[in-house]
Formats: sequence, structure tokens, C-alpha cells
Amino acid sequence: MVIAALSLAGVFLALYLTLYKLGYIGTLACGAGECETVQTSKWSTFLGVPVALWGVGFYLAMFALAVAGTVGALTASRAISVWLVAISGWGVLYSGWLTWLEIAEIHAICRYCVVSAALVVVLFGLSVADLRGDRSPRRHEDPRRATEE
Repeated sequence: MVIAALSLAGVFLALYLTLYKLGYIGTLACGAGECETVQTSKWSTFLGVPVALWGVGFYLAMFALAVAGTVGALTASRAISVWLVAISGWGVLYSGWLTWLEIAEIHAICRYCVVSAALVVVLFGLSVADLRGDRSPRRHEDPRRATEE
């Protein structure tokens, strides 16, 4: 559920940036940082779609998988964990590339982008931990009882 909650926070963050990019928000509440410079750069779209909208899709996919992994037979599914690692791993690579672009090409740092990149790294770490954990719904018996028999 932590992955789902953090993914939902990411949806709202990316949606805020998408609404700005699409012109529904006049200025970004950024404080220190150069969010508008980054959001209006040539790098702020990918394949004609705002990068922030790709982010919304990423976070929604993470949210859906995390919630699905808590329902019924999927609670023991290793496939959910594998998909969470794969998608969040791709997110780390893409966020790393975008951060490099901010530093090397745009010469501006967006505070929201940094938060999103950190969120993606945390989601990846949690997804790896989930994959390494035991998702099987077997019973854990009292070890004292096993030695008495």
C-alpha cells in the first residue's frame, strides 16, 4: 500500500505539471528553481506528448499494479512484483536522463522534477524490496510447536 500511496502522490504532481504544460495553469508555484524554464524547453515533450503526461501514465500504472497486488489471488503473485520493478526501473532510467538534460542541456533545475525523480527512486527501492520479500500466503507456525512433535 505504500507503493500505491506514493504513486498516487506522483499522479497529482505529474498532473499539476501537465496542466501547466497544457495551459490550464498560468504560472507554476515553484519558489526557488527554474520550473518554467524546464517546462517550456524543447525537452518538455516526448513524441509530441508532454513529459509530465508520460509521468501521469507511469504513476497510474504503478498505482494500478500496487493496488492489484493487494486484491484476492494477486496478493501472492510474483508477477506483480516483477512488473513493479520493471516499470519503476524504467522510470529511474528515464528520470535520470531527464535530470541529466536539466543539468547539461537546459541549465535549469525544476524543483518538481527533482521531487518526482526522488519519488521514482523510492518507488524502485520499495518495488525491489517487495520482489525480494515473501508474498506467499502460507501459515507461519510457532517454531516451539514444531519441535514438540
